[in-house]
Amino acid sequence: MPEFARQTGQACNACHVGGFGPQLTAFGRSFKLGGYTLSTKSGFNAPLSAMLVETYTHTSKDLSGPAGPHAGSNDNGSLQQLSLFAAGRLGEHIGMLGQVTYSDIDRKVAMDNVDVRYARNFSRGGHGGVFGITLNNNPTVSDLWNTLPAWKFPYMAPELAPGPSASPLIYGGLGQQVIGAGAYVSLDNRYYGEVGAYRTLSRSLLDTFNVDYGGRLAGAAPYWRLTWSRDWNGQTLMFGLVGLTARLQPDGAGTPADRFRDVGVDGAYERYFDGGNAFTVNASYVHEKQTLDATFAGAGAERTSHTLDAASLDASYYFHDTYGATLGWFNTTGTRDAILFSPDPDGGSATGNPASRGEIVQVDWTPFGKRDSWAEPWANLRIGVQYTIYDKFNGASRNYDGFGRNASDNDTLFVFLWTAF
Repeated sequence: MPEFARQTGQACNACHVGGFGPQLTAFGRSFKLGGYTLSTKSGFNAPLSAMLVETYTHTSKDLSGPAGPHAGSNDNGSLQQLSLFAAGRLGEHIGMLGQVTYSDIDRKVAMDNVDVRYARNFSRGGHGGVFGITLNNNPTVSDLWNTLPAWKFPYMAPELAPGPSASPLIYGGLGQQVIGAGAYVSLDNRYYGEVGAYRTLSRSLLDTFNVDYGGRLAGAAPYWRLTWSRDWNGQTLMFGLVGLTARLQPDGAGTPADRFRDVGVDGAYERYFDGGNAFTVNASYVHEKQTLDATFAGAGAERTSHTLDAASLDASYYFHDTYGATLGWFNTTGTRDAILFSPDPDGGSATGNPASRGEIVQVDWTPFGKRDSWAEPWANLRIGVQYTIYDKFNGASRNYDGFGRNASDNDTLFVFLWTAF
């Protein structure tokens, strides 16, 4: 966010691994923890930035139909995102990151992630830290690490390629449809805890924001997060726990409701070297228990009880905050259900099995983002090439053909130009 660079007087590589977001450094986490309020400027500073993402997507085999409302069956170029941000310090203890996004995939302007914070420092009895309040619209968007769904790798992904149909609710299932408040505390730069709850926004407000409606939460959905971390000799280690519990009414009213309980563990390791070189590892695992009373009553599932398990791992190396390479792995498994995971030539499961597994390889170039860069702190740029390999895709293996389409037919080449200004 160039506005954050202008506000803090720091180049992008102070807050972000590789000189471009969203993977945070220790300084970047501290800035977010403090409510986006750290500033070297006096007086009012217009908290505005913008972002543009132009992409090209190619799948190994053409889809059976258009990849999007205004796209072909393959080889699609797209203005995937054009975003405007209200981002930065609003007062001594209040700051925000708010985003609205236009995409030529659906040709709409829609509300995106929002995180408004109040934060204060404290010290007592030889201990110190930060406590605060966050108001946001997406569980995990408030998190400081790049292990949870809102900010995990891949940080930019193709929207005009088929993807796995099953994922835990915490993986964006409530994103932008809810409003939530949480309280957090960081103690001695080692222990972090956050608790909060979410409620569904009104249908009319979601229509105004151009956000798809995915059902109504019955009551509040509690969210919690705990982490332990340690910094030493240019290295950082983190272990964490996360959880979300929700009762979701798909039709928006009445009973019964579908119940979801997500519990996850995650970890991260960072090692920084001289000259802007960095090595990072992020890992996460989420187990979800589902009781689908509403879906079953509406003949949308074979049975009420289901589980999903989602695991991911990625490792990155950045050279001189300019050249980066990332290897990622993901694996989703769950109980079979031929109705819930219904057949679809471009995205369903021929067997009712939600299992998907694969690898992601990405190389990218960030020519700016350093203190002596062109247009610093007014602009930044990343150009990347990403390739996704599917070993399993919605239950199909690389050698299994359920619809004339193997898992490998969904392998995706994705090229992106990502700029912020």
